[in-house]
Amino acid sequence: MSLQKFIDTPKFEDYQEIFKDNYKLQRSEDGVIVAQAHTLGGPIQLNVENHRSVGQLFKTIGADPDNEVMIFTGTGPHFMMSIDPEGFELESDDLEYWAYEYAYKDGRINVASLINDLEIPTIGAMNGPGFHSELCLMCDITICSEDTVIFDPHFAGIGSVPGDGIHSCLQELLGVKRAAYALLTGHPIDAKKALELGLVNEVVPRDKLLERAQEIADTIMQQARTTRRLTTQIVRRPWKKRIVDDLDGGFGIQMFGHLAKRNALHVDVDELAENNGYFDQLMALRDGKE
Repeated sequence: MSLQKFIDTPKFEDYQEIFKDNYKLQRSEDGVIVAQAHTLGGPIQLNVENHRSVGQLFKTIGADPDNEVMIFTGTGPHFMMSIDPEGFELESDDLEYWAYEYAYKDGRINVASLINDLEIPTIGAMNGPGFHSELCLMCDITICSEDTVIFDPHFAGIGSVPGDGIHSCLQELLGVKRAAYALLTGHPIDAKKALELGLVNEVVPRDKLLERAQEIADTIMQQARTTRRLTTQIVRRPWKKRIVDDLDGGFGIQMFGHLAKRNALHVDVDELAENNGYFDQLMALRDGKE
């Protein structure tokens, strides 16, 4: 008998409780785990705390050997179209600290953990318009609702360098020219166009989104566990190369841009909507006016 025992792995019931304020977690008997991101039971409102939770969640799910496929999605009529009104006070109070902790470290870990720490197939189910869409688009398979709109508001909306993972995502999926257009103009890409461009694999009605994701997961589960897990190593090789080449540098450039301008890293999108035509369009999408 070995002189030492295995370190305990995470237990679903434990981390289901730990993450409940950020994610509704459900798992079937065969190990298909659904992570539904939310803020107070509704669509995600970005803040320092839930931003950090993304990488923590992916690492925890990946460390539990009873998880076999992950479905990642949002809540309500849009994926992420709002910023928590007080969600970045920490950042304002100590910009030097949070520029590293929140923006550089957590941001890199969020994307890298999706690719490297989850050795199980992943399905992104984008439930409507929203930013930080890379969290769904960089899953192995991505489906979206018919009203989904994909866009990057960094450059056109808040005058920021788009270096926090969405640049790697769009360059990999769209190619150099189309990614440059999307990043420099912030031009919204609707669900139909996203399918044509290869950003998503399927477009389905909103009320069928999770059902279809589960059907795909069930198909994947028909293969042996080792086959499923090793296949992820094949399909993710392009992503792994991309994030090694681009991710850290993109974040560093973005942070330098913010600090050189002496700007806070985030702003209130509702305030921007009052005097920014680009954000007028985005808020109309959020509020269901288009």
